[in-house]
Amino acid sequence: MFSWFTEWNKRHPVDVYRPAILVGAVGGGVFVATMLVAWGQPFATKSLQTGPRGTGMSVPEFVADLATPDPTIDDYYSDSPYPPEGGEALAGDVYQNVQVLGALTEDNFNRLMLAITMWVSPDQGCAYCHGDGDLETYAEDNLYTKIVSRRMIQMTQNINENWDGHVNANKVVGVTCYTCHRGQNVPSGIWFQSTPTVTNMAGWSANQNYVTPVSQYTSLPSDALETYLAEYGNIKVHDLESRVAGIPGQDDYPGIQNAERTFSLMNYFANSLGVNCTFCHNSRAFYDTAQITPQWATATLGIALVQELNIEYLMPLQDVYPPERLGPLHGDAPKAACNTCHKGYQQPMQGLNVIENYPELATSGEPVYE
Repeated sequence: MFSWFTEWNKRHPVDVYRPAILVGAVGGGVFVATMLVAWGQPFATKSLQTGPRGTGMSVPEFVADLATPDPTIDDYYSDSPYPPEGGEALAGDVYQNVQVLGALTEDNFNRLMLAITMWVSPDQGCAYCHGDGDLETYAEDNLYTKIVSRRMIQMTQNINENWDGHVNANKVVGVTCYTCHRGQNVPSGIWFQSTPTVTNMAGWSANQNYVTPVSQYTSLPSDALETYLAEYGNIKVHDLESRVAGIPGQDDYPGIQNAERTFSLMNYFANSLGVNCTFCHNSRAFYDTAQITPQWATATLGIALVQELNIEYLMPLQDVYPPERLGPLHGDAPKAACNTCHKGYQQPMQGLNVIENYPELATSGEPVYE
């Protein structure tokens, strides 16, 4: 079997390494191939088809990543509710100054308060909202955290009650405080106003060409989230006509600035959900709403949802927050966007049903216990 090796040594008595290297390389290749077959390709991917076949509209993901659970799922605290049997004491009758959840039974009220504590302030405990006093002081509104939390409970109820088309587009999952907070007092993925980015220049150049987290560390405009998620800006790229009378950006058709803002926003979307453009769009006709995917409608609802959250709930709290909770440049209130909930996944917490045990957060009316 090794006669060729013996013959080689006779002819090349001082060159014994080359065949050894060859044998080692071939043997190593066979070993690696065997391991790949036995253990699986570590860089194997799966593609999620998002549009019609043959159009290349798919989102490839590593199989290893798909099999890796969101690490925050393990820390999600959940507890089963106590279905009322009738005649139980209500929180509004037992405790003072219960402005939002007073119609809950005392047991379910305390169960929800414990959950909110675990979701938002597991280290500080109840004192994060109620202070270090005894139970008799819990009714006081001395801390901004309690005022903000009350409003956030109303916001969560509104999301679950009125934005089912976005939150539960694939299945019932709902949202709770943990969807954004993940055990932190301040959720990751919040943002503040950052423009102008260049203070010694005026005009459009003061909005871009400067690396910021809001622009996803690109030279794209840093005011896309401000324009489209904290205002009701009209997301447009270009006009379909080659020659249009009027001034771009003024006469009801978008200019190049709008296009660049849109690219900045779309880049943010992609990073927030861990997807690419074809998750929502047909790459041959981005502008054609007849050739989009179902995810486009879900994302469009998400834009409207975030606009409402920022304008109706989060931005009005600016005067409630202490200075250290406000934006470093403009003193603005922290605001939400896609990444605040999604954190790199197509569905927050990979589609975990978080609302199942908390019907109190699913509606501003009487909760339904099953």
